[in-house]
Amino acid sequence: MAITGAPASSGTGALAWDFAALTDPGRVRANNEDTIAFDASLGLVLLADGMGGYNGGEVASGMAIALLQASFGRWLAHAGPMVHARALRRALQAGTDEANSAILEAGVANVQLQGMGTTLVLAAFGPQRAIVGHIGDSRCYRLRNRKLELLTRDHSLLQEQLDAGAITPEQALQSPHRNLVTRALGIERQVNLEMHEHDVQAGDLFLLCSDGLSEMVSDAQLFTLLLQDIGLSEKATLLVATANENGGRDNISVVLARAARSEAPASS
Repeated sequence: MAITGAPASSGTGALAWDFAALTDPGRVRANNEDTIAFDASLGLVLLADGMGGYNGGEVASGMAIALLQASFGRWLAHAGPMVHARALRRALQAGTDEANSAILEAGVANVQLQGMGTTLVLAAFGPQRAIVGHIGDSRCYRLRNRKLELLTRDHSLLQEQLDAGAITPEQALQSPHRNLVTRALGIERQVNLEMHEHDVQAGDLFLLCSDGLSEMVSDAQLFTLLLQDIGLSEKATLLVATANENGGRDNISVVLARAARSEAPASS
């Protein structure tokens, strides 16, 4: 499934955002448990990677995105792009809490959905900043001035082992614990959405992705692909195709957001 969005600007001289998104089941899995969405008018991007038996993962990720779109999206439309970052963080955590409770309760009510959960990565892009939040191992990268930076840190057993020095980065590539997350929506009564604020510049390119991309495409390869002089939708297609060429062992989802200086309207 491919989605593209027209630029969203926030007034004269502000940054305008252009979006493209693509999700694909990959080459191994029969169904796609990832869910993606964005609202170009609000600068809101959402991506969830579900987990659980039967169709539980698909249900969990779908619920998370739908509920956050409805609750936080409505709040953001009312508050506007210049809302204080502290208020935005509170609203994001409140929307996350609501989604977490709903997924948890649905799993309790339906035996086939017991144990379902989902990762989450999201971003609210404004004229001068980006607020990025995540739970689990779905990621957000930023390409700026030919430098690729990972803006999120995985909530995973593997990352904890790396942080503790228990394994080396080389050993991590072969670890059997690569997919064990330590934080997810719908698993426990309370969940913390890790959030950080980032400045934005014209030319910035943000990539939000599920681990179906980051596990199949190295950071060095991501850097090369993101530098390609092609449109955003073509770039999303290239990223997904490369993940599939490298094995496509999981569902693959990407959302791209690019900042450009907005043209001032002509005077009348």
